[in-house]
Amino acid sequence: MEKREHWGSQLGFILASAGSAVGLGNIWKFPYITGENGGGAFVLVYLLAITIIGIPVMLAEFVIGRKSQRNPVGAYHALKPGSSWIIGGYLGILTGFIILSFYSVVGGWTLGYMIKAITTGFRNFSSVEVAGKHFGSFVSNPWYAVLFHFIFMGLSILIVYKGIKQGIEKWSKILMPAIFVILFLLIIKGLSMKGAMKGVQFYLSPDFSKLTPKSILIALGHAFFSLSLGMGVMITYGSYLSKKENLWTSALTIVGIDTAIALLAGLAIFPAVFAMGFQPNAGPGLVFNILPAIFAKMSLGFLWGFLFFLLLAIAALTSAISLLEVVTSYFIDELHFNRKTATVLFGAVIFLLGVPSALSFGVLSKYTISGKTFFDIMDNLASNYFLPIGGFIISLFVGWVWGTKHAVDEIRHGSHNFADVHLITLLAGLKDDPSHNSPVHVWTLASTWGIFLRFISPVAIFIAFLFTIGAIKL
Repeated sequence: MEKREHWGSQLGFILASAGSAVGLGNIWKFPYITGENGGGAFVLVYLLAITIIGIPVMLAEFVIGRKSQRNPVGAYHALKPGSSWIIGGYLGILTGFIILSFYSVVGGWTLGYMIKAITTGFRNFSSVEVAGKHFGSFVSNPWYAVLFHFIFMGLSILIVYKGIKQGIEKWSKILMPAIFVILFLLIIKGLSMKGAMKGVQFYLSPDFSKLTPKSILIALGHAFFSLSLGMGVMITYGSYLSKKENLWTSALTIVGIDTAIALLAGLAIFPAVFAMGFQPNAGPGLVFNILPAIFAKMSLGFLWGFLFFLLLAIAALTSAISLLEVVTSYFIDELHFNRKTATVLFGAVIFLLGVPSALSFGVLSKYTISGKTFFDIMDNLASNYFLPIGGFIISLFVGWVWGTKHAVDEIRHGSHNFADVHLITLLAGLKDDPSHNSPVHVWTLASTWGIFLRFISPVAIFIAFLFTIGAIKL
């Protein structure tokens, strides 16, 4: 069996984990669901949802990974040998496998639109309707759909093939700063356009009259999905950490980066949308229908269009490599494959599984189950069922089965200063223990982190799950 790799630095780990969390959901989905749910008021609810779900569950996943030094399956087995909780690990591997198969297809679309921006400058995208027809023609073309899916998957395989330090960490240190640079360029361009301030006002001025219970549930669901929780990624990435790294500050930093990019994406998009007289509540078509029509009317539209879809492609790629790493790590740890063989072999299998998704908008569009294409079925199964169930299992496992006391003992490693140690003690709701070197008596049974992980986070995940699958109708 190969010697287990580790991150070269805490910065590399943070950027790689943030790269996993930062995906199409931040730059594609967050702006349009914000537009559909009233702008700034929804942003505030989303930030609250991140606090309720994101931080507690992410920290729990890191703890499981670093303590076990294993992939999701091996992690559950190491912490609770012989128990049925290992199902949570297998679910994480399966979820990563399925999501990457169709996620790579969408990543391929971003590559194709980068080329369209350079070659045509979106000059023929004279209106939203025309842009929609172009997009429909593009995704329904079997050659384009499969080719770009292949290229995107190939890039993911190439990075993971190189390993943790020379592959994932090295490229995360390049790609993550690139995301910020491109975002700031797009923000500057958008804010310089006449009428852009209307977009800023819409985005940042809370209008609570437009908030509904449905909006709150959407925010809860997106907060969970946006951070790559419930699919084994953060367990896997945490397993490559040494004991000297600070899990608490890492989790806060990663959540902060992910949230910042989502907020900046809205600031990059809405000013341009309002400046060009388009509506902010256009739904999923905002990126591939409205924005190309906007770029068509801009000076140097080909450049801004290229930068935007490059931004999307990078965000998709940083998430894709984390999903492939989840699958690869399982076969390395449990079945003793070497990294190169596991990466190429199972990357190829994921590509093949994704081919029907790539063809779902063209030659396979007529083959549906209950009106859903193969792409829709894979997306619905993984995103709406496997992810929340996986996150629910993690919350219960750390909060109730393995226990917050064991989790806090693990979090203490890497908390070098007294403030961190004392804070973690308070957050877990532990009583003073001489072995913890804490001079403060904490008499509450559970405080912030322990309460959230045991009660609030799993309940929020469960409610959002019921809403997503239609069990709760508003």
